[in-house]
Parts: sequence; structure tokens; C-alpha cells
Amino acid sequence: MAILQTHNLSKHFGGVHALDRLSIQLKPGQITGIIGPNGSGKSTLVNVLTGIYPSDSGAVILGGEQLKTIRSPEVRDYGLTRTFQEVRLFEQIPALDNILVALTERGVFRALFERHKILHQTRAREILERVGLWEKRRALARELSYGQRKLLEIGRALAMDPKIILFDEPYAGLFPEMMKQVNGILRELRTQGLAIALIEHNMDLIRELADHVIVLDGGELLAEGPPAEVLARREVIEAYLGE
Repeated sequence: MAILQTHNLSKHFGGVHALDRLSIQLKPGQITGIIGPNGSGKSTLVNVLTGIYPSDSGAVILGGEQLKTIRSPEVRDYGLTRTFQEVRLFEQIPALDNILVALTERGVFRALFERHKILHQTRAREILERVGLWEKRRALARELSYGQRKLLEIGRALAMDPKIILFDEPYAGLFPEMMKQVNGILRELRTQGLAIALIEHNMDLIRELADHVIVLDGGELLAEGPPAEVLARREVIEAYLGE
């Protein structure tokens, strides 16, 4: 059963139909690859689902509740979180504190005030070790390499204890060893029953990780189904691979 669905979801920017009556679903324990050419609506979809952009029409069904309007501050209450193509961190505080802020659901200063709590500290260490950044825990976020910053953002998403995670190109800028870490994280989250959306341009990663693939083109659903079947379809090859 789907934990997140869209029904005829639309978003326009002037005369551009970024999303055009899009109906999709995400299921627990499944990695759903979302692919399509540049400008197909992938990032717009994530931005609408997380309340950054308001939809023009249609609805989102999240946890059984139909929502016509999604507000960013309320997204976490529905067990939904995301990562960004452009990493968003608290640049002036250490990696450990970036995780603590997410764990405590407070503002930055209140979160730092609660640093002494053993439970938070233990969980923060677990997360940083999981993303391979424990040794960098005292480094300011702005001092980390681009790949490490991507991993820290993934750690912040994990700290929010989500049921659904929308990964917007998490592999961009990562070295092979870091990519293996992300692979392991995604597989572990799937085993734990989370619903995962993976926006990715690397088709080898989509074939390796995705249980289900959704192809967008011009804001519309072009195709969906198992990766091997969908990626072999002529319309997908023509739209996405340019052949």
C-alpha cells in the first residue's frame, strides 16, 4: 500500500507546465527511481511535495490524509524529509552539531543548549559513523569537502527519523567509496521499511538500486515499472537518452 500518492498534481511557471496532472505513488520498503531529462519536473515534484512550491491543482495523499496544501514546517510531522542538489547545512557549526539540531527538532541555539543529553549524543555518533564522518565531527560544515557535505546532509535526513526520504541526486560529487556508503544506506533504509525516492541521472545506479522506476517528461508521467523493462522502452530511450 502506498504511503505517499499524488493525484493529478500540477505546477505551472508562467506557460511552462513543470508538473502536468501527475499521479504517482511511493511504497514502504521500496526504492523508487525518478528519472527524466533536464527540465522534466523531477526537482519541481520534490519541491512541491516538501512545501517549497505550492501546487496549482491536484492533491497529495500522505499517510492516508489528502492534502491540497503542504507547508514546509509541517512536512516532518508526516514523516517526510529530503536532501537537496545544493547542499543546505548550518555552515558555521561543527558536523556533530548539525546532526544534533536535526535530532532535537529545535532551533540552532536551543539544540546546542541540549548537547549534554546522552541519548542525543549517542544517536548523533551512530549517524555520523553511518555516513563515515565521525572523525570529522568537530570540523565546521563549511570546512568539509563537497562529498563530505553531501554525506552530512544525508546524515541530517536520517536524524529526522523519517518514513519517507526524497533523495535529490545524492551521488553528485561523491568518490566511489562514498558512493558505496550511500548504496549501503539506501539498502538499509529499504530493509527498515522506508519509502525512498531517488532522483538520479546515473542509469547504472538506477538499475542497481531501484525496485520501481518513474519516468517524467515535460512534467508528465511517461512510463513506470521495473527498471529493466522501463529503461528498454523506446519512448524512454528517445526522451531520456536522446537516441
